[in-house]
Amino acid sequence: MEVGEVRAHADRVLQEVERAIVGKRAVLELILSGILADGHVLLEDYPGLAKTLIARSFAQSMKLVFARVQFTPDLMPSDITGSSIYNQQSGEFQMRRGPIFTNLLLGDEINRSPPKTQAALLEGMQERQVTIEGHTMALPRPFLVMATQNPIEYEGTYPLPEAQLDRFLLRASVGYPEPADEERLVRERHLRQRDEVRLTAVLDGPTLLACQAAVEGVLVTDDLFHYMVALVGATRQSQRVLVGASPRGSLALLRLSRARAALMGRDFVVPDDVQALAVSALAHRLTLRPELWAQHIRASDVIDECLKVVPVPPTLPAQMLGATSAEGDLEGTPQPR
Repeated sequence: MEVGEVRAHADRVLQEVERAIVGKRAVLELILSGILADGHVLLEDYPGLAKTLIARSFAQSMKLVFARVQFTPDLMPSDITGSSIYNQQSGEFQMRRGPIFTNLLLGDEINRSPPKTQAALLEGMQERQVTIEGHTMALPRPFLVMATQNPIEYEGTYPLPEAQLDRFLLRASVGYPEPADEERLVRERHLRQRDEVRLTAVLDGPTLLACQAAVEGVLVTDDLFHYMVALVGATRQSQRVLVGASPRGSLALLRLSRARAALMGRDFVVPDDVQALAVSALAHRLTLRPELWAQHIRASDVIDECLKVVPVPPTLPAQMLGATSAEGDLEGTPQPR
């Protein structure tokens, strides 16, 4: 599959999802970049901002098997992975697979369950397999996890440990809609006379896997490899950080920047791709000094500082710039700041 086909498929998916999610194109493109990069997404925002609806809408538009798990304090690891059940008729134990055996798993309010239950996702997220009572079983492909959490309610919650936060390729926030978009949302709900928005599948699992494989072929120059590593290294040198981003952060920048380039129809990465995704890919991987909470300093502020101090490489090698400009592929491509 060519990158142009990836962009065409992505545009159709976004158009379909926007029938349910109004006025959030930038956020939807970010989440789709994570899906194309074969990564897991953490949605962190206030209640009522369509986090669950976003996950379900992407699953419907891409014809993915969808499962939702509501994380609660009494949820057990076997409620996610499955367990062996004794069959009295046959006198044998039978494996009952849990909801993790799906294409897109929504972990709703993931910080409501204890760490033992949260950890049940770790093997599946990293290895795409699950081990139950000594038996290892592969998960279906594609396999993606979207998790949600509320940033304002901490009573009775269990914050995700850094090791599990690091498994998420990106963290995104939806944000409140603009007044005009919210009015459109209300009007459309009134006209269709039902809550549900019925979406049409414009993609399927095998096609998504082909798109993910095509993203792997997007070109990254040596200068951009150096730039990504320098940005991640700058987080480790910051005086405001106890623990900076790991090499998994560098890999996240690589995967997401290639996916963003493909979304824009390019088969090469430019510095703006890295800059646009740096906060989403790296901020949740930092551990700030505890005294900074009183100064209202956030991890995203540290990433912004790193973006200002790390030198930006040339947008493109001269020979590539000339070749692609002639084809018009660079039209509308933002320039690095």
